[in-house]
Amino acid sequence: MTGTRVEAVEAAKEVDGARLLPPTSFLARPGSCVVLRGPNGAGKTTLLRLVAGLAAPSSGTVTLDGEPADERRRATREAVAALVGVPAGWRDLTLVDHLTLVDATWGRDPGTCHERVLAALDEVGIAELADRFPHELSSGQAQLFHLALTWFRPARLLVLDEPEQRLDTERRALLADLVRRRSDGGTTVVMACHDPAVTAAVADEVVDIEAR
Repeated sequence: MTGTRVEAVEAAKEVDGARLLPPTSFLARPGSCVVLRGPNGAGKTTLLRLVAGLAAPSSGTVTLDGEPADERRRATREAVAALVGVPAGWRDLTLVDHLTLVDATWGRDPGTCHERVLAALDEVGIAELADRFPHELSSGQAQLFHLALTWFRPARLLVLDEPEQRLDTERRALLADLVRRRSDGGTTVVMACHDPAVTAAVADEVVDIEAR
């Protein structure tokens, strides 16, 4: 699958006179990984929301394959899988149930659904937790489950906001491997990250956003 070309040109965001993101530009080519760095409050999450089409810039542009990033557009929804904040979930559904819903949403073969779901949980190291409910997970396990949900849906662009948070050193290495394999396979990745080791392992380019 060919990745999405992501381009931000002097993209900035203001709300009620408060600047959430200074003018920022970058280009993420298909199959590359761009890492956003900067102190808390610099605007990394805001920029990721613009890339995912969850918000519109106040000035400048953010485009996916030359078209505005906008979750209301079908092309954006089909291209993007985003982990920006906590994904929506249901307290009375197990991890398997959640992934089964995602599988059905994208029209995959129901006869092989269970096999795919277990493989997705195994990929992030939590297959043994398949029948647990989300509220029964530790914070680190929950983050791995959120990664599994994000990875499981088809996407040409992954948008990740500090996916290493709440993961120990071993699991951060696993995350880096997952990201690298995904980008090597053609998917474009734009992510914010504070971990120097993860950044060094995955980044084709680093974009530094200065605090306002």
